[in-house]
Amino acid sequence: MIAVITGDIINSQQTETELWLTDLKNLLKNWGEAPQTWEIYRGDEFQMKCEIDDVFRYFLAIKSLIKTYENLDVRIAIGIGEEQFLSEKITESNGTAYVNSGRLLNELKLQGRTLAIKTPDEKIDRDLNIVFRWCSVDFDNWTVAVAEIIHQFIMNSDITQEDLARKLNITQSSVSQRSKRANLDLIKETDLYFRKKIVEL
Repeated sequence: MIAVITGDIINSQQTETELWLTDLKNLLKNWGEAPQTWEIYRGDEFQMKCEIDDVFRYFLAIKSLIKTYENLDVRIAIGIGEEQFLSEKITESNGTAYVNSGRLLNELKLQGRTLAIKTPDEKIDRDLNIVFRWCSVDFDNWTVAVAEIIHQFIMNSDITQEDLARKLNITQSSVSQRSKRANLDLIKETDLYFRKKIVEL
């Protein structure tokens, strides 16, 4: 089984596309080659595939990157399932993982939500989507400063507060305060919970 993320940028017209698009491409390059592993299409929609263990962390990396831009947000549908047909372009590949992700994104748009998951198991879907709805109350309201901190910690799990303070040109106490506001420990626990639940598939 694989995980497929299908997403779109919310309010993409409100920020210069070249800025966030370049950052998003550079982020996705960390996880594979385009267009087989990921692709950006229709200007502000994207799709990528990955191991199911990694998908929540990758979601956090994408969400926190996009939230470092004022007024921008991202809607993400996670589909878990099989890959029955592998094309040279991810948007032409097929299987239950792709179908689950693509259909779910359309549902999210209609419901006004920003995160959900669809797996082959309805009980796991129910458990994880309740968690995701709670998470989104927090995630959707990240400030630029909080998103920046989260992104750095997701991408550099070994980074110290001192290193981060130097990198962002702020004091260590500011890093500490933002980390608390970001609920980083709770985010790590949620990632662990996600990994444990997904093993049940």
